[in-house]
Amino acid sequence: MRVIAAALTAAALLAPPMAKLDFSFKDITGKKVSLSDFKGKVILLDFWATWCVPCKQEIPGFIELQKKYGDRGLQIIGLSVDDSMNMAKTYATQMKMNYPILLAEGKEDILKAYDPIPSIPVSIIIDRGGRIVSRHLGIASMDLFEKEIVPLLSR
Repeated sequence: MRVIAAALTAAALLAPPMAKLDFSFKDITGKKVSLSDFKGKVILLDFWATWCVPCKQEIPGFIELQKKYGDRGLQIIGLSVDDSMNMAKTYATQMKMNYPILLAEGKEDILKAYDPIPSIPVSIIIDRGGRIVSRHLGIASMDLFEKEIVPLLSR
């Protein structure tokens, strides 16, 4: 019995942490959106800002990933951490961003929930069960994102 309990404890320690999805934000149209609205999807949560050069480099790839895998359950969510609604909306419109852009300016609690967020971009991949399965600090290749996301879509 002790061996089973020890194995279960070890498995729990190795299990990916649960994502904190109990946050709500306004999107660029002013509508309130909760991260929990996306439960059951594979989520790529991208912390970004319009002034961030590496963030801007990733966005065209995220647009393509959303086009390619959105119908299979991928949901990219852009969390603008330091932009006003007008700045984020203008940028998202110009870039033709095809995924929700949520405004997290002044919302330090979300940064703490996904800590550490030492700089942006930071991208977090969350599986359909709400577990954080990978985290990228700084820019990452779209090939890497695709390699991580595709297996999660079939689960």
